[in-house]
Amino acid sequence: MRRALICGISGQDGTYLARLLLEKKYEVWGTSRDAQASTFGNLLRLGILDRVKTVSMAANDFRSVLQAISRSEPDEIYNLSGQSSVGLSFEQPAETLESIATGTLNLLEVIRFLGRPVRFYNAGTSECFGDINTAAAADEDTHFHPRSPYAVAKATAHWLSANYRSAYGIFSCTGILFNHESPLRPPRFVTRKIVQAAVRISNGSDEKLILGDMGIQRDWGWSPEYVEAMWRILQTDKPEDFVIATGQSNSLEDFVATAFSEVALDWRQYVIQDPKLFRPTEIRHSRGRPEKARRVLGWEANMRMRDVVRDMIRHEQQS
Repeated sequence: MRRALICGISGQDGTYLARLLLEKKYEVWGTSRDAQASTFGNLLRLGILDRVKTVSMAANDFRSVLQAISRSEPDEIYNLSGQSSVGLSFEQPAETLESIATGTLNLLEVIRFLGRPVRFYNAGTSECFGDINTAAAADEDTHFHPRSPYAVAKATAHWLSANYRSAYGIFSCTGILFNHESPLRPPRFVTRKIVQAAVRISNGSDEKLILGDMGIQRDWGWSPEYVEAMWRILQTDKPEDFVIATGQSNSLEDFVATAFSEVALDWRQYVIQDPKLFRPTEIRHSRGRPEKARRVLGWEANMRMRDVVRDMIRHEQQS
């Protein structure tokens, strides 16, 4: 039985990945900074907590990482931990950089130190690309132009992974994932915020939904599909990096309009745009070109933005 360690298992992607690996008959371990105190709410929500072994690990503490990996003895490590909010990274840049970049460094160093044949997946992000020309799409050869502390940290982790691959022969890969959503997104993320507000308003709430820049465009996909790509990346014959995306881009206004349309409302009557919520620097357009993933991994997104919104609304209405 293969064994996987998911760092950051309680998040959206970690939870769906744990379910996928359990279905594939893995022994699944997951980390939390304090595993004894954590409720692992998302694992409970999917009904899989009792099938996962948990271990405490602080990614920015080398000794803690060494202990967690030595205890779990994984064949595969999925690095999904670290501060995950772009907006929050402007308020907490040091913590963001440490949790992502230093955390990734410690994981790679422990793998090198132990000398075991561990396959390492690093969670990258499309935020590293910065603004993408509306006529183009980013692929594995597109240069990075990070525009947030979060993106800077993720770019650092990306190149650490590539360096340890070339310098020490570690099977280390980065999945450069474009935006992907699900009902497990925390409410602080704008997509979940929109969906929750639309459902509450349709149920009689007299609130207004206040948003920042609705002109931004993103390539939105579905998290349960994207974790399948993570797993496939570690099953390849040689370690490489992959862009994971739908290849289609929509504006945040389109996302809002779709969400309110799903509950039979006109969004213009309920949504206010507030410049105070604009970020110091923003990516105007983002779209991925997942051709390599299709060719090498046999992976392709089935759900597009409107499918994602529909399913998020449906889950919110049933919760």
